[in-house]
Amino acid sequence: MALVVIVDDQPTNRNIFARLAVSIDSDITVETFGAPLEALAWLHDHTPDLIVTDYKMPDLDGAQFIARLRQEPALADVPVVVITIFEDRSLRLRALSAGATDFLHSPVDHQEFVTRARNLLKLRRQQLQLADRAKVLKLRLEHSEQALRDSSERLGQVIDSVPSLIRATDLSGHLLFINSCQAGIIQADPATIAGVDAASVLGEDIGIRSNALDRRVIEHGRPIADVEEEFSDSTGAKRVFLTSKTPLRDATNTVIGVVTCGTDITERKLAEEHLYQLAHHDSLTDLPNRMLLRDRVRRAIVRARRGDSSFALHLIDLDGFKGVNDLLGHSAGDKFLKSVSQRLRAIVRERDVIARLGGDEFAILQTDVRAPEEAEMLAADVLRAISQPYMLQGERLTTSASIGITMHPNDGDDFEELLRKTDLAMYRAKGEGGDGYRFYATDMNTRARDSVTLDADLRAAIAKKQFLLMYQPQVDATTGAVIGAEALLRWRNGAGEIVAPGRFLPRAEENGLIVPINEWALWEACRNAKAWQELTDKPIRVGVNLSPVQFQRQDVPLLVAKVLAGTKLDPGLLDLELTENIVMQETHSVLVQLQQLQTLGVRISIDDFGTGYSSFSYIKRFPVNGLKIDQSFIRDITTDYNDGVIVKALINLGHSLNMQIVAEGVETAEQGEYLRQEGCDVLQGYYFGRPMPLAELHELIRQGTGLRRSA
Repeated sequence: MALVVIVDDQPTNRNIFARLAVSIDSDITVETFGAPLEALAWLHDHTPDLIVTDYKMPDLDGAQFIARLRQEPALADVPVVVITIFEDRSLRLRALSAGATDFLHSPVDHQEFVTRARNLLKLRRQQLQLADRAKVLKLRLEHSEQALRDSSERLGQVIDSVPSLIRATDLSGHLLFINSCQAGIIQADPATIAGVDAASVLGEDIGIRSNALDRRVIEHGRPIADVEEEFSDSTGAKRVFLTSKTPLRDATNTVIGVVTCGTDITERKLAEEHLYQLAHHDSLTDLPNRMLLRDRVRRAIVRARRGDSSFALHLIDLDGFKGVNDLLGHSAGDKFLKSVSQRLRAIVRERDVIARLGGDEFAILQTDVRAPEEAEMLAADVLRAISQPYMLQGERLTTSASIGITMHPNDGDDFEELLRKTDLAMYRAKGEGGDGYRFYATDMNTRARDSVTLDADLRAAIAKKQFLLMYQPQVDATTGAVIGAEALLRWRNGAGEIVAPGRFLPRAEENGLIVPINEWALWEACRNAKAWQELTDKPIRVGVNLSPVQFQRQDVPLLVAKVLAGTKLDPGLLDLELTENIVMQETHSVLVQLQQLQTLGVRISIDDFGTGYSSFSYIKRFPVNGLKIDQSFIRDITTDYNDGVIVKALINLGHSLNMQIVAEGVETAEQGEYLRQEGCDVLQGYYFGRPMPLAELHELIRQGTGLRRSA
């Protein structure tokens, strides 16, 4: 029976890692903890076989947590895997210094997690077996000097029978003995090794590192586990050993040296490298494949979110490659693709990533791109390199390529989205004759003309009062009564067509017209909400969306105060809905404005929660009354286990902070019942009503909440 402990403050991560762990073997049990201090308390009385911990956690980070658990003698050699999104070398060194065994990058590849966990559990079993033998050896070594002399021959037989490296050094770093396995690796005679400086025998690099670890064992009197050592055997082949170091004590329990034991993991390391190569590289060109490209793009997205850099994604499709196969055969076609891959390698920087996606499609992740012109320069270099003649089977061949380009973050914030848009851009280039590149979207002149036209239309819409509000009802999850409605902006253009907000709001955000548009929407919604108060005995609140631009360009609390005074609406019936990126600005100005809004008595809710930065830290710093769970988590809530876990965690989080939880996008009775049973407070979605004109909402309120009739 193997025991795995998982420590992560994110419930979803704990659940996923636990499921992966139990899938390794039928005799594995898992214990999970959301806080490192809680885990340490439990580990004081329990000894697991593997610990998986997140690096960034409250109270203690990964390095501090490992340092604390390594103080427990029983936990000194338990393998610990650290999962981290950070690539900072200093953080890795801190974790390694504290006693970390291995690392996994977040987001975690499930296959890699299972493979590494299985190997570490196997090594743990071998380690325990070796520890049992070492205990016997240690007891023998701790006998009196006379007893050691009397049993030296038998002791040597025991040591030599162990298929692992075993050596002992004294306090000065000189060898006391080595077993035959160690002697064979370093090509030394065990009979003449006593008193020789270990560093001179093991080699400079290994010897210096080993002596440093020995000093730590001697200084602290505690063992060190799972340190990798590399040796070259008699044939010159590299061998990798996973070693542990244990204090060597005399009869008075005084540390007199260090015993080092090492298990050969060469085959395991080679297997891991081979599996990784197969899983993440193209077998023909040895370039990264789609899976590895996806991983690298996701890491680039994370870096860009931290403000470190941006990037471009290029999709390259060879023009007329089918003709090469038809003319010379598939074998020649494979050689042709290898030549293309070599040319691409020659023109990109070391930090960029080239991948083969299949067939004659290649991709380049161009990192640290400061302007579109840099992406254009690389695309031009690719076209020149590919267009140079090729010689295959005596034939002189030429080809060209079509390249599609997307820029992060303008064209998307997800690998699949970026790749899809890059594919569209590539087909645009191919449709225009090939041998060229195109960015996703139309050319800059066309985009500029479209923007100028839209700007003029929006200004005219403001002047002609072409905007209108639709209302989507919000119902109490328990009673089904209508308790509120979200005001949704629409535009009826000069042709009488209703324009969806997705077609004009992004541009209004860019040019600043969102400020007068949203100011009108706030006045209109509050006037209508005041009218609702005259229709019902029960208060019906209205939700109004605010833009980040408003917080940058105007005094939002002053505007809200004017609107409330002008409409005489009860402040408690106004729910201002903010997206996460407003509060994630973490500026003093935003915090002050939100506090002033709360002083006015209005409600503040976070809209589309979970789709942005999803940092829970800002919730405790900003005055927030409610969370609106984004519909992307609701859509598959009854069929997708992970979505259910996430929604349940968000509901529990909000309730623990005395917040009301609203679920958006409820489209079926099953979804509504599921959310009601999980304790969600308010439901909103097509199941209860699509966005509707004010008159329809009045009728719905009249029917559903015990309305009194107006005169």
